[in-house]
Amino acid sequence: MASTHFATRLANAIRSSGTPLCMGIDPHPAMMPSLFGDVSEAGHPRTIRAISDFTMACLEAARGRVAAIKPQAAFFEAQGPDGMRVLAALGRAAVDSGMLVIMDAKRNDIGSTNAAYAQAWIGHEAPFPSDALTVNTYLGLDTLEPLLARADAVGAGLFVLTRTSNPGAGALQDLDVGGKPLFHNLAEQLAPLATARCDAAGRSALGIVAGATWPDEARALRAILPSAPFLVPGFGAQGAGPADALAGLTRDGDGWQNGLINSTRGLIFPKSAADAGDIASWRDAIDQAISDSCAALASV
Repeated sequence: MASTHFATRLANAIRSSGTPLCMGIDPHPAMMPSLFGDVSEAGHPRTIRAISDFTMACLEAARGRVAAIKPQAAFFEAQGPDGMRVLAALGRAAVDSGMLVIMDAKRNDIGSTNAAYAQAWIGHEAPFPSDALTVNTYLGLDTLEPLLARADAVGAGLFVLTRTSNPGAGALQDLDVGGKPLFHNLAEQLAPLATARCDAAGRSALGIVAGATWPDEARALRAILPSAPFLVPGFGAQGAGPADALAGLTRDGDGWQNGLINSTRGLIFPKSAADAGDIASWRDAIDQAISDSCAALASV
């Protein structure tokens, strides 16, 4: 069990790093620099070794520089059982080093199946260690119950998909339900659950995913969910600038709070790192990408 409330750990991570920036870690074989090795055959030992080396190098670059990491489970799952072992090892190494881990696995189902997902993905002692998990509520809010129970028990958080960053999100999320878009209705139903899970400073462990590509919607969601942390994809490579990305966050005396701004391609696949001839040059490129993104967010 984590020793502190997730929202407290999140606030501390943002303050200690000086930024709400989150590094997405998606080991996409087609984008990984060749200096990490041959990744041409999924599940092959050399591919697994390269992905392990790459993701651990990303973690090392992230430590102390960003507030959290967000591994995308799909890229590890695509490598088979050994890929999932790499994901478990990455989560464990990050948690053990004090790094905040948001597992981006978007899990949900019903009943005992969801209880099994909760055991697998939520908490520092889970097989895939995390501080928080992304979840989907399309099956209904009752499906959150085992996930919330596990998160509450181990001091973890959840981020519920609410207004996602993809261009086609509105086809479902904007559907009119009682005079309001569907995502507003979802946020309103989540509001009491978020309020019930606040730390002493009034910050909730139950948050939402709100894409940076929809800043007006993010502001509306903040009004509905004042205590909820926002996980914000879409910054940088997906086209959203820093002001749009920060639209749903809040400020306090220490700067931006109450959310994480995720960047994946901009941080782990910058153009300057693609042709790096050695690890030192690659690390310099990653460090510069982190610095540039931090500066962009700090300028707002």
